[in-house]
Amino acid sequence: MLNSLPLLDKRVLVPRGKDQAKSFSQLVESYGGIPIEIPLIAFRPIASNDRLQDCLKALDTYDWIIFTSNVTVETFFSLLDDRVTALPKVAVIGKKTEEVLKEKGVQAEFVPSVYVAEEFVEEFLPIFKSGSKVLIPKGNLAREYIAAALTKAGAQVDEVIIYETYLPEESRLKVRGMLADGEIDILTFTSPSTVEHFMEVVKDYDLHEQMSSCIISCIGPVTEKKLHEYGLAVHASPKEYTVKDMINSTIDFLDKHC
Repeated sequence: MLNSLPLLDKRVLVPRGKDQAKSFSQLVESYGGIPIEIPLIAFRPIASNDRLQDCLKALDTYDWIIFTSNVTVETFFSLLDDRVTALPKVAVIGKKTEEVLKEKGVQAEFVPSVYVAEEFVEEFLPIFKSGSKVLIPKGNLAREYIAAALTKAGAQVDEVIIYETYLPEESRLKVRGMLADGEIDILTFTSPSTVEHFMEVVKDYDLHEQMSSCIISCIGPVTEKKLHEYGLAVHASPKEYTVKDMINSTIDFLDKHC
């Protein structure tokens, strides 16, 4: 039987900013853990440019718009002209993305059963018409898999970068200090970008050895693949891509191996 506080006194990296970290941190605390909130990823809209403005002005010419994250939804709506009264049909990846879209008064026409790009494409193609015009707003580090797959299937796809991803300097310093001092027991990663930014600090300050005693958990196969590319062992990667499942998977690992 699992300890009622299976994360007792374990210091768990929560790679999110203050506004997004609350539920994650509360979950860690409910199991006796100590959340270490260090946002490994932050977002800012890109400066307006001709490419972006042309896509926004031509919204009524698209058959579909695809949102792959809640950040994409939030940023896109912040850029919309007040005169825009209707959107093309909308497809989304992710439960949170769908929820944020609903808060904007828009219902998604398509949501895949599994929240990864490969599954999205597999399930979307049967309802997709060849020749359709598709808009994909994205971040500067986003994958191109969906655009490439839909283009191959006969779509006219426009990808437009609407925000950039970066590592806050305060987070860089905090990661360096806490990792160097051995003050983090469990590292959790929620996207490939969080891995990239964390490992950037590790490389810059030669902290690979300090990582060796940490348990590593992640959400999603793409994030797991990115960790493996850095030669890291992944101890917990659940089949369901949620923070709750990641924490439960981590607890299962601790129960069996620690």
